[in-house]
Amino acid sequence: MQPDAEAQNAYLERHPWDDYAAWHLGLTEGANDGTKARYAFVVGDFRRVHRTALIACVYRASEWRHKDVELAAHDLLQHLDRVSG
Repeated sequence: MQPDAEAQNAYLERHPWDDYAAWHLGLTEGANDGTKARYAFVVGDFRRVHRTALIACVYRASEWRHKDVELAAHDLLQHLDRVSG
């Protein structure tokens, strides 16, 4: 589900940081821009959004009290379920 470091590095060799960021729902406070540590709550494997990744984001965000991320992941999960039938 979550890309390993090798997959992340390979993706970043071919794509800008903005594309990498788009696969994440949150930012890590205190981490520098332009670093993998800056991005949190990954939702897919750089090819497609995974339902299980969204479910994991809902639960992790809830556990860590990141309400905005929790709600965003929940909304995306609902949308994915609607469009995938």
